Amino acid sequence: MPKISYKGLTLVELMVAISIMLIAMEGFTLLFLKSWDTNKFILEEGIASSSASHSTSKIIKVLRSIRQADNGDFPIESGSDFDLKVYVDIDKDGITERVHYFLDLLNDQLKMGVTKPTGSDPVSYPASDDTVSILANYIVNENANPVFYYYNKNYPGDAVNNPLTSPFTLSDVRLIRVHLLVNIDPVHAPNNVNIESFVDLRNLKVYE
Repeated sequence: MPKISYKGLTLVELMVAISIMLIAMEGFTLLFLKSWDTNKFILEEGIASSSASHSTSKIIKVLRSIRQADNGDFPIESGSDFDLKVYVDIDKDGITERVHYFLDLLNDQLKMGVTKPTGSDPVSYPASDDTVSILANYIVNENANPVFYYYNKNYPGDAVNNPLTSPFTLSDVRLIRVHLLVNIDPVHAPNNVNIESFVDLRNLKVYE
């Protein structure tokens, strides 16, 4: 009778094979998770950027329509690097509201406050905002990158006053630049998404 020899894996070989398989599985898992995180970041960054771009367009549209307040105040109440208050009939009801755009630095949110005038003779505007809503999240502008820039009628020819530096006379403002930097994870993503637009305040020419 011929002698039949059965050959198989030794225990050591089996353990080595299992180890290799586990390492390969771990590598594929890490690659999948990395790809998932990357795609998730791109998607969320795109959504945040789209929201900020839409908000910038809305701000520009509102600023084109600013007008004298119902109590006779100048169309721009105040303006600084991260804060802007203007008067405009934002809801088209014939009443001029005060619209307040500001950056919440603590929460990286661009917000809008709206205040209706009170009284009839004389008309007045409360100091605080009646309602506040969030326009955009993940706005990471800091001191070196203001949200609002202000220019006089000589823009872009007058380099000295381009942009105007604080403190400046509000009646000198003829153009405003809105500039947003978007980043959902500044720690891991060094490059911000840059969104900006300019608006010519044509309604202010009557005050020249």
